[in-house]
This record gives sequence, C-alpha cells and structure tokens, in this order.
Amino acid sequence: MTRGKKISKLASPLGRAPHPAPAATGREHAYANREQSWLAFNRRVLEQAKSPSNPLLERVKFLAIVSSNLDEFFEIRVAGMIQQADSGTDERSLDGLTPREQLKRVHTAANALVDDQYQCWHEQLVPQLAKAGIQFRLGTELDDAEQAWVQDYFQAQVLPVLTPLAIDQSHPFPQIANKTLNVLVSLENPDAPEREKMMVILPVPRILPRIVQIGPDRPGPQRYLFLSEMIKLCAGSLFPGYRICGAHAFRVTRNSDLYIDDEESENLLKKIEEELRNLRRGAAVRLEIEAGVEAGLYNTLCGYIGLSLDYATRLQGPLNLLRLMSLYDLIDRPELKYPPFTPADAPLLHGAASVFDVIRGRDILLHHPYDSFTPVVDFVEHAARDPEVYAIKQTLYRTSGDSPIVRALMDAAINGKQVTALVELRARFDEANNIHWARQLEEAGVHVVYGLVGHKTHCKCSLVVRREGDGLRRYVHLGTGNYNPKTARLYTDLSLLTSREHLTAEVAQLFNTLTGFGRSPEFKHLLVAPFNMYSRIQELIARETANAAAGRPARIIAKMNKLVDQGTIDSLYAASQAGVKIDLIVRATCCLFAGVKGLSENIRLRNIVGRFLEHARVFYFENNGDPVVYCGSADWMPRNFFRRVEAVFPIEDPELRKRIIDDILLTELRDNEDARELQPDATYAAPARPPGEPGFSAQRYFMAAARLRGNPPVQISG
Repeated sequence: MTRGKKISKLASPLGRAPHPAPAATGREHAYANREQSWLAFNRRVLEQAKSPSNPLLERVKFLAIVSSNLDEFFEIRVAGMIQQADSGTDERSLDGLTPREQLKRVHTAANALVDDQYQCWHEQLVPQLAKAGIQFRLGTELDDAEQAWVQDYFQAQVLPVLTPLAIDQSHPFPQIANKTLNVLVSLENPDAPEREKMMVILPVPRILPRIVQIGPDRPGPQRYLFLSEMIKLCAGSLFPGYRICGAHAFRVTRNSDLYIDDEESENLLKKIEEELRNLRRGAAVRLEIEAGVEAGLYNTLCGYIGLSLDYATRLQGPLNLLRLMSLYDLIDRPELKYPPFTPADAPLLHGAASVFDVIRGRDILLHHPYDSFTPVVDFVEHAARDPEVYAIKQTLYRTSGDSPIVRALMDAAINGKQVTALVELRARFDEANNIHWARQLEEAGVHVVYGLVGHKTHCKCSLVVRREGDGLRRYVHLGTGNYNPKTARLYTDLSLLTSREHLTAEVAQLFNTLTGFGRSPEFKHLLVAPFNMYSRIQELIARETANAAAGRPARIIAKMNKLVDQGTIDSLYAASQAGVKIDLIVRATCCLFAGVKGLSENIRLRNIVGRFLEHARVFYFENNGDPVVYCGSADWMPRNFFRRVEAVFPIEDPELRKRIIDDILLTELRDNEDARELQPDATYAAPARPPGEPGFSAQRYFMAAARLRGNPPVQISG
C-alpha cells in the first residue's frame, strides 16, 4: 500500500496552459454574460416549479433546487466577483463588464429571481398543497390545540439544544457559520422601556429538522410548521422577565471556494481538511433575513457580519426554501410525485456467464438513467472477484456514501489484485466525502493517488487488466457521469464498455500519466485535456467550416452542460458564417449568442430541463457524410480544456453511433415541451410549434422506450 500522493507537475503540457488567442469576431457584443446566463438557466428550473404539468411535490422539489443552485452561485461565482472587485482588478468578463458592474447586474437579476420564487411559493404551491390536504402554518395561524402541541414539542425537542448569545460590550458577536439557521431576537426590559433594546442571536443546530409536522396523530389535513416559526413563537421561554420586540430568522452565505496552493502544499489531503474547517469562517457574501426586521437591527447585523447592505436580502417568506426538499420524503403521497420508473436492463448481458465475454464480443452503450447503471457496477464487482483479473484502475470524482464501486475496489485489493484509485479530493462540495473514501481505500490496500498538480481529475475511466490464454487483455468503462449509482438514476449520462485494443491502450496510457510521469503523452483516438482536446475540437469545427465553404455537407450537434470558452465560441461563429448548420444543446451557462444575423444565424441553441438532470456531453461532426461522434466528461470551458484532466472518447461501432445520432440527439432536438430555445436577445422561449403539432418530451420518450426494452412485446407467429 502506498500513501495517497499528489503527482508532481509534468514538464510541458501540464504546466499552466495559455489560453489561445481568440479569433476576432469584429463585433462589440459577441458574447453573453456568464453569470446572467446561469441565472437564466435557474429561471428555467423555477419554470418547472410553476408548471402545473408536473406533480405537486415535484414542483416543490424544483423550488428547493432553485435555492440550492443560488447558494452555490453565491458561494462560488459571486464570492469570486466580490474578491475581484475588492482587489481593484480591471479584468473584464467576456462581455466587457468590470467585476463591480457584474455584481450590480447579478444582484438585480438574483433578487428578481428570489422574488418570483417566493411568489410561486405563496401564490401557487401553498394554496395547491392546502387543497391536497397539506397545510403550511404560520405561528399566528395556530389554534389553541396546535399551539399547545408546538409548545410541548419545543420544550422537549428544541429548547434543550438552543443557546442564546447576547450581543453587548461584554459579549462579542458570535461566529455565524455558513448557511446555518439563526434567529435574531430583539428584547426590551419592561421595567425600563426607555433603554436601548437588546440584541440576541439564537444559532439553531443543524441536527434539528427544519420542517415539523404538527400533531402527526391528529386526523384531518397534514399540518406543517417551519422550525424558525416555532422558535419565534416559543422564544419567550428563553428570556424570562424580558419582552420580545421582534424575532427574525436569518442566515449568512460565505465564500466556499477552496484555495489550495499546490506548489506550497506538501500534503494535499491535510491541506484540504484545513481549508474545509476554514470555510465555515469564509468571508460573507450574502445575508438573507425575513422581512419586517427593524432598520436599526438590520443595519447593525450587516455591520457585525461585515457585509454591505447591497449584499443583503429581506425575504418575503420562510428562510431557505431548500429545506422544502425534506417534504418530499416526509409525505408518502405517490399521486403527488412522478410515477415510479425502473431503468431497463442491458439485453446483451442477460444470461451471460461473464460481463467480459460480452464486452470482448462487442461494445456496449448505456444511456442512463433509462438504461440501468448496474452493468457498470457489475463491471467493477466482477473484476474484484474474477481470479483472472490482475489489476483495476479507477477514477473517482463524486460517488455515493455507500458506494458499491468503492467497496468492490477494497475487496479487490484484499483479494490480492493491484488496485489503483485516483481520487479527486477537490471535487467541489464533496471534498470531505472523498477524503473519507480515500482513507478507507488506503486502509484496504488500494494505491490511492490524488492527481496532478494544478489540475482536477474529472475524467470518468475504469480499466481492468485480465489474463486470457497466454496474454493479458484490457477492458474499460468510459463515461460522461460520475461513478455514483444514486445520481445515475437522476442524471442523464452515457456509458461505453469496450475492449478495443487501441482505446484500452490509450486509457492505460492516461492512467500511467496520472499516476506516474509522462512529459508528452500522445493520444490518437481519445481527446484528453489538457493535452490534445482543445486543439482537436478546434480542428473538428474547422473541418466542418471548410466542408461548408466547399459546398460539402457540414453539420455540428454538440450537447454539454456549459459553453464558455471564447476561442471555441469564435470557431462556432466562423463555422456558422461559412454555412455550417449547428445545433447546440446546452443545459446551463452559455456565453454564445444564437440566431444573430451575420454572426450566428445558422446556430440554434436549446436547453432541456425536465424530470432528469441533463448531464451527458456528446459531440457530433458530419464530416462530409462519414460522421464522427464523441462522448465524455468535458464541457467547452477553459477549465475543462486547460485546468482539468478530461477524457472524451469516440463511438466507433456504427450501430451505436447511429443510436446516439438518431435515437438520442435528434430526439432531443424534437422536444417541444421541456426544451426552450435561446433567442438572439439571450432570453429563452418555447420552440415554435405549428398548429396541431402534438407536444413531445424527449425524456418521456426515452422512458417509454426503456419500458419496452425492459418488457419486450411477445412475438406471435403465424
């Protein structure tokens, strides 16, 4: 067993890669603002919360997701802009804005989004939940019996773990941890009302449930109360002899971007653990507090936190709507949720004695979550048990808390196989989880490696080396998503299982580069960042551009999460102007303008927001009638091209390639229900639908097709 280690920076390609100079577009406003684009995507999520076509509790989940997304946006993106503004940098965004200009626009747009979010809660979801027998109550709306139950619950379950923290000359302002629930209480002495009101903070431990069912054994509708409402209602018992003048829930969002100096850190694991502890005390970037708080208290609170009033928001409703996510599990009402969906099993693997026998015969393509993720887990588990398997190499970026793949790797090491796990400790918000798994793997005898200096390892690769006959044969899994069986049921991704020698050899070379040394590894078939991916993507776009200019067939279809890289956007603009038909399916952030005359009139861009999170990256190039298709882990962003290790792989089997083009990409381009198309002014609109054309949802189509694969129709002869 070797201690988890960080690989030294390689000599040339893995140094700090320069961003190539973008081609001039000749237009002042050729790029959309990245932050505004992301907020526009989050508004698409809010649309799902508003849509009556979704089941009611699913709409509540979408509303909660909006809050979760906004949290991350402020913790990372807004925090970065504040740092830039405070440092006085004159670095501008792609669309030419200074950090302060961006912050002003971002807060205007974010506040409007939050206002619409609470309007959706109050005017749509709360009334419809009430009609369904699910009531959310305010403290002032409780009847006598309900008040008695709440008081008893508070005394037994809440009061013992609350600690009021007074704020005065002898009591310093407490450290408010990131995204924690707190209640600001204003008190006065009834015997001396002329004195200045006193200020107390009630930090609420995370262990307490944020939504409480009132009298769960009582008949009638289910009644719920936010914990913050309960504390405000019952807080008087904490301050005998004083009068409560006001109580308002609040929370602080802090800068949560890890700062790791790879050059100075000898032990990456310990450095990340230290930084995770520091995150609780990161600089404040947002204050959320319930409306109605006195101006004096509000200003004083902002001063203590060290936050400009520009970064504070008074909420017209309950604090932190993310807590509504728990409601989905609290309420067992199947009719208020999406119908259950069971992924289809892979027919090729039915009855197979060994998964390796099947892969040796042909490539296997899986489209998750419509196809089960089980074959991917089986691939690693079978390798762990198979006495003919000598070695397993695996990347882990994000995985589940009870990961069967991690357990299989540990079992394989215990069984005497050589097992190497490349664990990315800096997977954002999963750092602590990955540290835990890294230590567990090491204790089991797995060689744990933490990756390359200055580069996150984001590729999704699993390699198995197996003795067959007199030689060794390699098998690989390559994917677009994480090795996480739980998210594989919620995210749309693609998996390729293959034993093609030229591909498995390059995957082996990639692992050797990640765990050892390699100055200039060459990849002819895989597109690997930061080595050849950027240049090859530009070459592929340029080839379509040349074909269009020569009058040959030319088309690009690209599906990804984010499109931000300026050089790539310029290449797409040039391709559009040459006549290449370009269809982009970009889930979230996009800095490209689509459909602009003279700039991008041949580019159509859409996103799909539905039951499942669109996560796959797929790239199609027509190539003059001999199409090439790639799938992988990388978006078209500078970080993916130059600061991450990514792997994009070709789909070489003609049948599988046709399936991706016809059955996946073209199907998604037909979507007129869950899809929205980007307009020239950077807003999204529903696709135009001719009169009489029926609605079509790609995700529902894929689910129906999966059900047919899982339950094939009986063949009747004669």
